[in-house]
Amino acid sequence: MTLHLAVALDGAGWHPAAWRAEGARPDRLFTAGYWAELVVEAERGLLDWVTFEDSLGLQSSRFDAPDDRLDQVRGRLDAVLLAAALAPLTSRIGLIPTTIVTHTEPFHVAIGIASLDHASRGRAGWRPRLSARPDEAAHFGRREFPPLDVADVARIRRLFGEAADAVEVVRRLWDSWEDDAIIRDAATGRFVDRDRLHYIDFQGEWFDVKGPSITPRSPQGQPLVTSLGHDVVPYEFAARGSDVVYVTPQDKDDARRIVGQVREAEAAVGRTGPELKVFADLVVFLGGDKARLDDLDGAALVSDAHIFEGTPEGLADLLAGWRDAGLDGYRLRPGVLPGDLAAITQGLVPELQARGLFRKAYETADLRGRLGLARPVSRYARAS
Repeated sequence: MTLHLAVALDGAGWHPAAWRAEGARPDRLFTAGYWAELVVEAERGLLDWVTFEDSLGLQSSRFDAPDDRLDQVRGRLDAVLLAAALAPLTSRIGLIPTTIVTHTEPFHVAIGIASLDHASRGRAGWRPRLSARPDEAAHFGRREFPPLDVADVARIRRLFGEAADAVEVVRRLWDSWEDDAIIRDAATGRFVDRDRLHYIDFQGEWFDVKGPSITPRSPQGQPLVTSLGHDVVPYEFAARGSDVVYVTPQDKDDARRIVGQVREAEAAVGRTGPELKVFADLVVFLGGDKARLDDLDGAALVSDAHIFEGTPEGLADLLAGWRDAGLDGYRLRPGVLPGDLAAITQGLVPELQARGLFRKAYETADLRGRLGLARPVSRYARAS
């Protein structure tokens, strides 16, 4: 079985001082051309997909509030709009933007991701993310958030419960048009078969959504849903509504333990259908400049994910060695862009191909098919 490889793109790279690295392009971070070059390079390397980070607040060295640092990248482009702009420039690679579901209406998310799937002809995905930061809640003024206490398990579960409902609403809206709802019958003057558009009538603690969507059912029917998890509660969130979960093991034994927790979470929530695909996140430095960047930033890089520093061959050894822990693939976070991305596509990928661990051509155009996931039938489709 070959590996799946995705890349997480964020700013100048995942090191806070990456914008100061040799070859970095900080003057182009907020241009479409910068991102187009990265995604085209990722497609040249036959990667499964790229993800785009997003948030409702400026980047921060703190997880729960803004900071006052002026020596790190601050500001970003909207992830969904960026992915849509890149869709016509690519033909095979998947495009997966992040959106914050805590303050964003699921109706808006649903039509945005469905539109991206139409624009990319079946290569769209989505990463829902929640927010617990008071400063982000203040942008909207609808409710107040106290500072997050990581020991407040009840509040954390409520945030994930709200996010799970948001994902469920989005998925139902994607199904609210049947595949053959658009009939374009000029002779009778009927463009749409109204019987094939459906109210979703979702009523829950956080959302009350009538539907249907305004966007016809997209090429994949259900774009790929991915999520990031570090513990049991987010694993259960992923098990309820995602197709892929990104996890952050520190070594092979940790990866095996986490995969076991993911499977337990699936059983706990009564997941039906295909198992979650489990991808391990790794921060990668293949250019040998991490120590210099640490000095520039004033501290050694700390990450939720394992940090790899070495050669493409050494990284290939790690990926091959961890795979029998139950992992389906990896999402690599390049430490410095564009350098570490090029090292992945031009160094790591050929090494994995030589070992028979990675594809030599794209075999499917749609993102679900790449993972062996069938195109689902709309839940509202009439029995015939």
